[in-house]
Amino acid sequence: MAIEFFAEDIDFPNYKEDYLNKFIESLIASKKRQVGEISYIFCSDDYLLKINIDYLQHDYYTDIITFDYVEGDVISGDVFMSIDRVVDNADILKVDFESEFARVLSHGILHLLGFKDKTDEEAAIMRSEEEKAISLFEKVKGEYNASLN
Repeated sequence: MAIEFFAEDIDFPNYKEDYLNKFIESLIASKKRQVGEISYIFCSDDYLLKINIDYLQHDYYTDIITFDYVEGDVISGDVFMSIDRVVDNADILKVDFESEFARVLSHGILHLLGFKDKTDEEAAIMRSEEEKAISLFEKVKGEYNASLN
């Protein structure tokens, strides 16, 4: 099984793929699930807007769109993530880029894990899960950086 990263219409974010893999694998394992085939496509606002219009008939910008191919406990899917939105969201929310990147990165996996965010109650649960995921991101980052020394 594999997690792959691609960039469309942007430069690839400045993260090591093995570090991102470890984070995503850890997040999925924390929910007692298995990694399947996951593709992250980092892209621009315009690229993601076209997908939003073409596939979901939504004519607005978004930070992430997740296509779910989950089968049982095996987590698979395509996750399109607008780096432009991440930058803008970080500015609006007054958080650093890395925290917002971790939140949106985990948001896609959380959708694949079955978490929703359409109702207020679902959104509150999603936010709580995102906060846990950001903490995990920081933990994995610390372990990764320590392994380099």
